[in-house]
Amino acid sequence: MNAKSVGGATLIGLIAPFMWGASVSLVRTIAENFGIAQGQCLLYIVAAVALFFLIGIPKFERIPWQYKTIGLATANLSSITFCLSLYFSDGGTQTMEVGMVNYLWPTLTIVFAILFNGQKARWWIAPGVILSFCGIYWILGNGQVAIGSFIDHIGQNPVSYFLALMAALTWAGFSSMTRAWSKGENMSTVIFFFDVMIFGSFWAMGIGGSPTVTWMGVLSVILGGLAMGVAYASWTHGMSYGNITILAIASYFTPVLSCLFASVWIGAQLTVSFWQGVAMVVAGSLICWHATRSVSSHK
Repeated sequence: MNAKSVGGATLIGLIAPFMWGASVSLVRTIAENFGIAQGQCLLYIVAAVALFFLIGIPKFERIPWQYKTIGLATANLSSITFCLSLYFSDGGTQTMEVGMVNYLWPTLTIVFAILFNGQKARWWIAPGVILSFCGIYWILGNGQVAIGSFIDHIGQNPVSYFLALMAALTWAGFSSMTRAWSKGENMSTVIFFFDVMIFGSFWAMGIGGSPTVTWMGVLSVILGGLAMGVAYASWTHGMSYGNITILAIASYFTPVLSCLFASVWIGAQLTVSFWQGVAMVVAGSLICWHATRSVSSHK
């Protein structure tokens, strides 16, 4: 593939972080209005329809069995754990804390690319990754170095934080699998179709509470479905054909957009230490970018 094609695919992939910047607040609003099962089922219906018209159905005969089984299951597990982590969070501020844990996936994507996709990096990739994790530690520790504050904060809602971490790990894993196994086929429409069936099954079983529909909830379903559909399509295309390092590094800036959106949409009260933690995550991304860029510039 020539440089022009790689550059174009990378630009398409860069759409995703902007779309994901709004996803945490929108998913939270949908869960509050419709319940986790009904809300996410409606969300993924909108997203699946959008994806069908954007990219259609992949050619299944071209897709390796590993991607159709392990890859698909990993992507669906990421969707479920992400939505549940936000559903179980308590209030706008904790929702954003949980969202920030999920935003470890860009760091993990680079780590997985190095481990499994042959991505090269200089030694200072390590401090970059560490700084990003320290940013999350700083946020969840309320700006205190003492580990006791961090542990106490996690203890307030361990299920939600654990699910967010699982979502980050599984999405980073799926991104690595996409690079290795996709053969250029975009399975986003199929992934969302399975998400509809999963959350539809939960809905049929009466899981997720009773809906209290508002105009904001309906708007969130429409905007959230379109945003997630476009994000998945563009990200998978970028991971298949574009520069995986640039995409992963750019996605570090998603938390900044997410926090700004949350301040307006769900009224999240974000402290100085929270923003300091976000800044540490972004700074870590720049170090990681320089570490990988240095390898390319010395070839």
